[in-house]
Amino acid sequence: MVDKGPAANSFAMPMETERASPRFSDIDLWEPKDVLDALIESQMTAVAAARSALTAIESAALAVEVRLKGNGRLVYVGAGTSGRLAVQDGAELIPTFNWPRERLLLLMAGGSEALLRSAEGAEDDVADARELVGRHAIDQADVMVAVAASGATPFTVTCLREAKARGALTVGIANNQSTPLLLEADHPIWLDTGAEPIAGSTRMKAGTAQRVALNLLSTLVMIRLGRVHQGLMVDVQAINAKLVARSESILRRLTGKSADDVHDALERAGGNIKIAVLLLQGISAEDAAALLTQAEGRLRTALELAAAAGQPSLPPTRR
Repeated sequence: MVDKGPAANSFAMPMETERASPRFSDIDLWEPKDVLDALIESQMTAVAAARSALTAIESAALAVEVRLKGNGRLVYVGAGTSGRLAVQDGAELIPTFNWPRERLLLLMAGGSEALLRSAEGAEDDVADARELVGRHAIDQADVMVAVAASGATPFTVTCLREAKARGALTVGIANNQSTPLLLEADHPIWLDTGAEPIAGSTRMKAGTAQRVALNLLSTLVMIRLGRVHQGLMVDVQAINAKLVARSESILRRLTGKSADDVHDALERAGGNIKIAVLLLQGISAEDAAALLTQAEGRLRTALELAAAAGQPSLPPTRR
């Protein structure tokens, strides 16, 4: 028997995401073009909702940045559509920004099987939520980003509540105002998407707004942590032919060096673009690693430190 616990019954306010809008009561009778026009309009509303939350997203991102400067983990939590969107955002940080796998934790109600098929009953399992937070020893070094359209999903609210009690920094993303997830999060992000064109189908407006908010939040955090330089993904790892070519292109753009030079530097750097940039400055691999450590991973700061130490400057960036 699934333990629903107090979180399952603690919120009874009407939810905008579940409300049936009179505007769409005859949508099944509309012409296809009119249906599509209404749906695309709703997607624009979703993006506007994310824009309205920019102040809250910025505040959350800056707090996450501070916490993740240590060795803490970034923990994503959710159930159903919200969980899949959260897991997707987290998983994409690895190839895009080389976020360490060991510092990423994805908690999905119902486990990995729920990523591919519906496991709606799992969203009520608060016992599983408590067990997961305890098993993974989430604590004050970590950040939890919890996502639920309703803002009251028992699994998600319980994960956030347990993590916060253990000292983790918590970010709650929801589409209904004054719900438990937002009231209990250190940094609440309310996405005011209102009623869906198909009542309760939060994979639509609510899901789009969540996707945008998650993307904005994580990308700003990664930029602030030095994983982007001059608009380029300088932490991407050259682990296949496509990424080798991308890495070499980035190096040529940043250094102005020849194809042969950047290819050799990237090989000597083990695929690490930041190290390769410094190698092309004539800095040893050991000193390059030390500079990046001193610069907290920021290539711009490492280059400034190298210049202050008498290393030659890189040529102007190609336009």
